Amino acid sequence: MEDLAQTFDYLKQFLTEERLSKIEHFSKESSDFVLPVMDDVYQFRNAAAIIRSVEACAFHKVVAMEEENIFDPNLTVTKGAETWVEVEKMPKNIDSLQKIKDRGYKILAVSLEKNAVMLPDYQIKEPIALVFGTEMAGVSEEVIDFADETLAIPMYGFTRSFNVSVAAGICMYELKQKLIKSGIDYKLNEEKLMKMKIRWAVNSMQSGQQIFQKYLRDNNIEM
Repeated sequence: MEDLAQTFDYLKQFLTEERLSKIEHFSKESSDFVLPVMDDVYQFRNAAAIIRSVEACAFHKVVAMEEENIFDPNLTVTKGAETWVEVEKMPKNIDSLQKIKDRGYKILAVSLEKNAVMLPDYQIKEPIALVFGTEMAGVSEEVIDFADETLAIPMYGFTRSFNVSVAAGICMYELKQKLIKSGIDYKLNEEKLMKMKIRWAVNSMQSGQQIFQKYLRDNNIEM
């Protein structure tokens, strides 16, 4: 923690007072308790809208499982949200989901299959990874079979599915409200919080990565 704190203190000098104030303010609500997992999403506007919704709810990480398609958000749609949201890319396979599960996440496939629990009825009690399927095919049978549970959004018209970015936005918002009312300690721990603030500071700086890497080399810090 000492190295993290010292690194952030060093990076502060390159930030405006306004940017530093925003980092301190918005980091307090950040959480990885709900982890959205994108299953080979290919439309860049959808990718961007997902990033924007995730950031608006202060879940500052997305896992993008890629196979045929690159998760490449359209920056005109994200409105800067990509600065704050970490995107971890993984291969599209069950091994990737198992790695996420090994980190302590319960795997929920967003699908009507397998006796799905409706979103308004879902009781969030532990960290969850929400897997959203491709735009055309939805969540694969393989993922549904692997998932601990399935979660579905109620619909009341002839349309039987939401666009993936809309579904992600609804889920992120509803689950955020549930966490706020739950009394669960869902926010980042001290170490994760400091690492995130460092990443935000680096992303806020011109030549941020170069400055950051030089500082680590000069001070023999591994991060």
